[in-house]
Amino acid sequence: MINYDAIIFDFDGVLLESEFEGNKLLAELLTDLGHRTSTEDAIRNFVGYSGPEFMAAIERWVGGALPPGFHDRRRAQSAQALQEGVRAVVGAVDFVQSLPPDLPIAVASSSTTRWLSGHLKHLGLAERFGDHVYSGREHVDRGKPEPSKNPPTLQGLDDDTRDLLRSLAERALEGLGVKDTAEFLEGEMARQFSAIAASIGAERDDDTALREAIRAALEQHE
Repeated sequence: MINYDAIIFDFDGVLLESEFEGNKLLAELLTDLGHRTSTEDAIRNFVGYSGPEFMAAIERWVGGALPPGFHDRRRAQSAQALQEGVRAVVGAVDFVQSLPPDLPIAVASSSTTRWLSGHLKHLGLAERFGDHVYSGREHVDRGKPEPSKNPPTLQGLDDDTRDLLRSLAERALEGLGVKDTAEFLEGEMARQFSAIAASIGAERDDDTALREAIRAALEQHE
């Protein structure tokens, strides 16, 4: 068993199931503003970006400046989500609560501390994390590294790994209550793969290590 001195958690998509919900709302907003966008389109094109890079990705998608009213309506969506709360990633709260009380843990995310602290309260985890809530927007000069020159893609996966990843994506979508999983499957596979590849680092090029990581994620949905 591996021993840890501390654990630092990402937040959106790791503890909070906000990436799917957020991209669904973003797709609805862009469509309403005249730029037809599916949730799968949003996941494929906008996940992984924040701040100016996020806005630039949307402008590339719509082919110009952001539509009038976009920012006001986007802020309204965020405020509503913060007020009402968003569901946790399956197994995330139980995992955090199962950790030894004396193990130091923290959240480090590109989201604001207001977003992080508010949702940690909804999840019942605010006291466990305490003051160790860190924002890439507020606490460092650059919240995300430079984009990788060789980002992970689904195209190079072998059939066995793709099948496992497909099962994981289907389970994740079913956990969100999505009935027609086929419509969002490819985008969710890409989202899950990006998160897993980032978590195992250089080992993402090792098929065995990658499959083990996917199986571990699948077990969280059992």
